[in-house]
Amino acid sequence: MDTKSEVKSMSSKKMGRPPSDNPKSELIRVRVDQEILSKLDACTEKLQTTRSDVIRKGIEKVFDELQK
Repeated sequence: MDTKSEVKSMSSKKMGRPPSDNPKSELIRVRVDQEILSKLDACTEKLQTTRSDVIRKGIEKVFDELQK
């Protein structure tokens, strides 16, 4: 067995997270007061998810309501 060729073939494989079908490339900044931040953090703990995910879900919910 050629050790150099084994190392080469292993190192060409990319490691890490696979590419997303829907990459989140846009970044927005939002100013909130402490009360809103506390509510956001309570949501993240209860739902076991990220702040970004809670915010995205909130936007989807408001958008869906507006479509009715």
